[in-house]
Amino acid sequence: MTQSTGTTPPSTRSATDDGIALAAPLAEPLIVVRDLRTWFPIRRGVFSRTIGHVKAVDGVSFEIHQGKTLGLVGESGCGKTTVGRTMLRLIPATSGTVEYRGRDLFGVNGGELRRLRRHMQIIFQDPVSSLNPRMTVGGIIGEPIQVHGIARGRARDQLVAQLLQRVGLDPTYASRYPHEFSGGQRQRIGIARAIALSPEFIVCDEPVSALDVSIQSQILNLLNDLQQERKIAYLFIAHNLAVVEHFSDEVAVMYLGRIVEKASAGDLYASPKHPYTVSLLSAVPEPDPRPKRQRIVLAGEVPSPSRPPGGCPFHPRCPLARQAARQASAADTVEIEAGEECHRVLRVCAEQMPPLEQKKAQAGHVAACWVSR
Repeated sequence: MTQSTGTTPPSTRSATDDGIALAAPLAEPLIVVRDLRTWFPIRRGVFSRTIGHVKAVDGVSFEIHQGKTLGLVGESGCGKTTVGRTMLRLIPATSGTVEYRGRDLFGVNGGELRRLRRHMQIIFQDPVSSLNPRMTVGGIIGEPIQVHGIARGRARDQLVAQLLQRVGLDPTYASRYPHEFSGGQRQRIGIARAIALSPEFIVCDEPVSALDVSIQSQILNLLNDLQQERKIAYLFIAHNLAVVEHFSDEVAVMYLGRIVEKASAGDLYASPKHPYTVSLLSAVPEPDPRPKRQRIVLAGEVPSPSRPPGGCPFHPRCPLARQAARQASAADTVEIEAGEECHRVLRVCAEQMPPLEQKKAQAGHVAACWVSR
């Protein structure tokens, strides 16, 4: 994007104002998350005493390289969205670190934090509630451009018009309000707002889950094109495992606030190691009247994150832990209650948290399971 006003557009601005050389490609990871925890207090009584915590995110670690996509999948309530929002400091973290180009995001405040926010944005799940109904489209997209001092007045309006055109919308739409658009068009407006400052990292919080299938492909193609043009790193949060497979370079599977498996997209889908991942992939619909996959229905319900089970958090529902217990000695097993049933599982699964370790697969394919190999 170029302007005749002399204002530097966000896509070509110098990065030295933040003390970070954004133009230089990175050999090291762009984003590094280490042991991230986000716990919400449970308060009771007249004095609102804390009697426990909802462990929404409980020890998550991963890395994202420049121009790459990490897909984050799991059941509703597993902590995917909380991870993304905590990384951007929209939700306060309980502990852990998030580094952007080697700088600890939890260690900066005030003006320094505002400058760093230019490089990290989010696309929200709901394209309706994420847009202010009282503001025009031009105001919504132009607000971050003005707040960060990139452009004002006519120069800002020119940038807004260019951004609308880039996401496939008519520049004249800048004077309209969000309620005048369809869901797909609203999501394009949200994407235009997210890329307005030319960020290096974007959290895509289920950006296509509320859209029709035909519109989903258009939005995904747009996100892919923007990534190729601008070398943006994505944290792509989604339920649709088929979409994640084709859109992501790496995939991490979350269960009850923890990552239980992480690998390259091709390796994870071809050879899943964690039993939870296997059950998730068995639920992906196949366009075949004679499906090759056998559906795996897990027993019991997802435990509450305020009272997670000891040991491996998946052991009350794990078919591998039950199967291995049948072949083990009585001393190596323990009886547990899962809903209205009682069954035996391996003692190590019920008492010890498995580490996220390399399995017999491609390098970098890690899973947290005592039984799988």
